[in-house]
Amino acid sequence: MILLPAGQPLTGVTWQGEFPKSNYELRWEAVRLKGGDFFASVTLPAGGNYATWVTGGWGGDIVGISSIDGWNANENETRMYFNFDTDRWYRFRIVVTDSRIQAWIDDERVINVNIAGRSIGLRPGDISLSAPLGFASYNTAGGIRKIEYRPVKGS
Repeated sequence: MILLPAGQPLTGVTWQGEFPKSNYELRWEAVRLKGGDFFASVTLPAGGNYATWVTGGWGGDIVGISSIDGWNANENETRMYFNFDTDRWYRFRIVVTDSRIQAWIDDERVINVNIAGRSIGLRPGDISLSAPLGFASYNTAGGIRKIEYRPVKGS
């Protein structure tokens, strides 16, 4: 397990090597250990830029993509609510193609958004340290494990 301690405010781990800009799938497992905000958010290439899949942000239960057309995960159409239990491992999966981002928690698809022709970018602040590919927590301790990547056909 890679431990993401409760930082002040953000802690994370970032891959600095080459990574595809599109047409890939990323899977991992994550656990919230302590705290009440995001604990295993991932920043990754999407739409010619970078985006963050926020997992449990804004007080612990908002899931979504930041940012699309300048709107953060809590403000755009990808926002949904998901109750994360402390000390429970969750399976995360995200597929990024040139035109779409899809994401699942366990076996439930929680995001299915068209990104073709849209502006994709990061929120201002420390989350930019997670690019090109990184996991982060915000004032919350979390853990990640079983990180897997594979290429997929574009759509």
